[in-house]
Amino acid sequence: MSITHSRSPAPTRRLAPTLGDLLDFARRTAADPGALARLRIDPTERTWLRVDGPMGSEAWLIGWPPGSETGWHDHGGSSGAFVTASGELSELSLGLPIPTAGWRSLELEQGVDRRRSLPTGRGRSFGPHHVHQVVNASEQEHAVSVHAYYPPLPSVRRYARTGDVLRLALVELPAEW
Repeated sequence: MSITHSRSPAPTRRLAPTLGDLLDFARRTAADPGALARLRIDPTERTWLRVDGPMGSEAWLIGWPPGSETGWHDHGGSSGAFVTASGELSELSLGLPIPTAGWRSLELEQGVDRRRSLPTGRGRSFGPHHVHQVVNASEQEHAVSVHAYYPPLPSVRRYARTGDVLRLALVELPAEW
């Protein structure tokens, strides 16, 4: 009689976080009062604090005074996730992937706009060609959110939007944050 031993394959080691990893991190951090307490809140200006994300990702805690917003932007080809830790944020996004480079102006088709409400505890993840703006539409309540990106942000491309025309306005590099 012969005995055969089977070996399980060695577990593969992931080198990068998945969108699920980024979203899970943002959810856990958004539910951690100790982590959120590190963020300085300003009554009139957005504030942010960089923190270590999972598996070499970049993460941020962001404070949103009433009426504040990001303007239209992308994340330089990075994927990401964010969760509202307190208050409520709205996300306006385009329902199609936009290349991160190689253009300065695009005319958008009708019907590509998406709106999502993200109250406390809600979040979302997105791929590398996501263009959006995030808004705290409240007139009285401050909001706080947790964001995670992989790879760490190489740039943020900011856009001006007039009707259905999206134009590249500015490219910010990490040294400018």
